[in-house]
Amino acid sequence: MKKRLANASPLTLFLYAVLLLSFLASVYFIQHNHGFYDQPIAKVTEATVEETQELSDIYGNDDVLYTQHLKATVQNGEYKGRTLKFDNEYSLSGANDHEYKTGQDLFVFIDSASADEAALSGTIDNVKRDQYVLAITWIFILVLLAIGKKQGFYSIVSLALNAVILSYALDIYIRTENANLLLIASVSVFLFTVTSLLLVNGFNEKTYAAIVSTMLGVFAALLLAAFAIWTSGGNGLNYEEMQFLSRPYEVVFMAGLFIGSLGAVMDVGITMSASIFTLYEKNPDISIEAMKTSGIEIGKDIMGTMANILFFVYISGSIPMLLLYLSNGATWPFSFSITLSLEIARALAGGLGIVLTIPIGIFTSIFFVKRKRAAQ
Repeated sequence: MKKRLANASPLTLFLYAVLLLSFLASVYFIQHNHGFYDQPIAKVTEATVEETQELSDIYGNDDVLYTQHLKATVQNGEYKGRTLKFDNEYSLSGANDHEYKTGQDLFVFIDSASADEAALSGTIDNVKRDQYVLAITWIFILVLLAIGKKQGFYSIVSLALNAVILSYALDIYIRTENANLLLIASVSVFLFTVTSLLLVNGFNEKTYAAIVSTMLGVFAALLLAAFAIWTSGGNGLNYEEMQFLSRPYEVVFMAGLFIGSLGAVMDVGITMSASIFTLYEKNPDISIEAMKTSGIEIGKDIMGTMANILFFVYISGSIPMLLLYLSNGATWPFSFSITLSLEIARALAGGLGIVLTIPIGIFTSIFFVKRKRAAQ
């Protein structure tokens, strides 16, 4: 490591220094950022369990209920420095509650009526978890830089830009009463694709082919999915989890489906483009038929894997709710339709995009290869 640092260029050493300072600054900020929150935050100083009660429901599920007495110190706001006392009930199963421990920061609601008392009273809203998010973020950044190096750095930049684009797009939709969410999502998808592929792969024919095939694949998948939902009248899709929205939840679902399928489709698009262009660069005299055949074989190899990735990604988020329904006596068909119908629809739409992008990517890449040959 010392030898590598000694041989490193001044620019590399500067980037290492910036990375280290950014890490230290972010850790310090997370530990002292209570004043940036409007909601009161309290740090738990004492946590004791005073009462235990065993429970059993009509389905034979056993649980244990604990009553916990907590003492905390307010970290921000007008009551900063004051002592706060409250009770917390949590279960052994932890289905919808938490055990709190000394040292944790909690978002709380303070009872203003207790302002004149020696210790404030209030209720817990949630746990302050930004330090865990920071830790995971830095692990991700360091691993990406260690493995990807320059490309990893550009990947981080593209990810940050995409986060800004998404935030801005959602802000436009929320602030504009009659905004067309699908139009906003379409523009966002285009910007996501261009930003990600150009930054990571550079300005070249391979990237241009990947951009075109990704956009065609995503839009084709969305149109076919919308047609299928329209012809079936939406039967089999349960929007219960979206009914709290004040906007049309069908449109919100379609926009989420649109953006959600982009990642896998983009991966397939750049894979097909890179494969075709690698074949051409290794053998500039390779025939069009040979490129088509090789592209199809490559597509077959990645098709099943990418579809399974989408399936597992979407389904994994619904497992807790699925288990909750099943453990409380709900039948498999009912639990499945309530918790998984939208996730299955998203996975199928994404899988459709993957399948469509394979031939689209092959023919788009061959088109750019032909242009490159003609220009030589």
